[in-house]
Amino acid sequence: MTDLLERENLLGTYLRDRRAKLDPSVLGFASERRRTPGLRREEVAQRANISPTWYTWLEQGRGGAPSADVLDRIARALMLTEVEREHLFLLGLGRPPEARYRRNDGVTPRLQRVLDALEPCPALIRTATWDVIAWNRAAPVMLTDYGSLPPEERNILRYIFLDPRARAMQYDWESVARFALGAFRVDAARAGAATEVEPFVTELCRVSPEFRAMWRDNDVPGTHTEAIKHIRHPVLGPLAFEYSAFSVDGRTDLSMVVYNPATPDDAERIKSLLPTLPSDGAASDEPRTP
Repeated sequence: MTDLLERENLLGTYLRDRRAKLDPSVLGFASERRRTPGLRREEVAQRANISPTWYTWLEQGRGGAPSADVLDRIARALMLTEVEREHLFLLGLGRPPEARYRRNDGVTPRLQRVLDALEPCPALIRTATWDVIAWNRAAPVMLTDYGSLPPEERNILRYIFLDPRARAMQYDWESVARFALGAFRVDAARAGAATEVEPFVTELCRVSPEFRAMWRDNDVPGTHTEAIKHIRHPVLGPLAFEYSAFSVDGRTDLSMVVYNPATPDDAERIKSLLPTLPSDGAASDEPRTP
C-alpha cells in the first residue's frame, strides 16, 4: 500500500527529489548535522515564503491542489529550470504554467549551422513577435536582406506591410498579409508577449491603414504549419516553395521557418544566386547578435 501511495503522490516525490539535490551551504543554510542531503522542508518553505506546514502537506499529498502562485514560489525556491517548472505545474495542476515571454536577440552556433545546412532552402528563425534573429544565405531570396537592416527593422510583418517589394512579389498580397497577421496574433498570445507587441502594433496601426483594418478584424487563422507559397521573384521569375514552420526545442518563443523549393528547377535557380549573396547569416564560433 505504501508503494502505491508513493506512486500516486508524484508531486510530493518530485519535490523531495528536487530539494535533495540542492546544496544548503550555497543557499546560506548550515550544512552540518543533516540526516539527508539537500534542503529541509522548512528551508524550502522559507525560500518560497509559504507555511512550512502547507509545504509539508504538499510533499505528503495532503491539503488539495496548490495554486499557481504557490507553485511559482516553490519553483523559484528550488531553482527549477523552465522545463522542470513546467513539469512541476503538470504534476501539481495538470496543466503547464502560463507562458512567460523571453526576448531573444540571437541563436547558438549549433542552430545557425542547422540553418546553413538547409541551403538552398531559404530558412530563418523568428521570435514570437516575428522578429527575425537568424537566417541562412538563401533567405534573402525569399524575403529581404536582413543583414542590411537595423535590428529593430528585422520583422516579417514590418516587411509585409511597409515594403513595396513584398507586395510586388505576392500574387495575392492581401491573403498573405491577413494570414501572417493572424498567425502573428496567435504566436504572440501563446508566448505571453501581449505587452511586448503592443508598441509595435500601435506603430503599424498608425503607419499602415491595411494593418489597422486587419488588426481590428481579429481574424485568427487555422493551424497551417505547412503550405505551398508562390512568389514573383524580381530576377528568377515565378517560384514555388513548400512552407513549413517548426518550434525550436519545444519553445513557444522561437520558430524555424523553412521554404523548401517545390521543384528541382526552383532549387537550381535559387542556387544560382547564392554566390552573389552576402554571408551575414553564416555560422560563427559565437552566437550571432543582430
